[in-house]
Amino acid sequence: MISIDTNVLLRYLLQDDKEYSPKANRIVAGKNKILVTDVVLAETLWTLKGRKYKLSKDDLLLVLDGLFKEPGISFEDGKTVWRALHSFRSTCAVKAGSKKKDADFSDVLILEKSKYDCDRKNEIFKGMYSFDLAAQQVKDIKKP
Repeated sequence: MISIDTNVLLRYLLQDDKEYSPKANRIVAGKNKILVTDVVLAETLWTLKGRKYKLSKDDLLLVLDGLFKEPGISFEDGKTVWRALHSFRSTCAVKAGSKKKDADFSDVLILEKSKYDCDRKNEIFKGMYSFDLAAQQVKDIKKP
């Protein structure tokens, strides 16, 4: 197994660089299983949603679904990422100023990782706090 960083994953997903995208393709299509860490996944989705690429929530869901279908890709904690994907899919946009805003995938990933870690440590999860109004719409994310 090998791991890839955010830039390799982005070049693979976007196919936007004549030099690096083919290299990313060879890595992903190679004989080694590819580990996508939680940090790489969160950074990738944050970048895709950001100012340059401006992917919608629906587009991000397609990216996530596609990554889960890739036979050579493995996630750091696949079950937790899967739960985060399910939570992210069910979020609703809220009005933030003059625009509508969705919760970020990173918020629901943090939530699901927190639940998992509490369970692993035999602790009772009592919620996650966030100032983000969109994140507060997710069950177990609370306003401070």
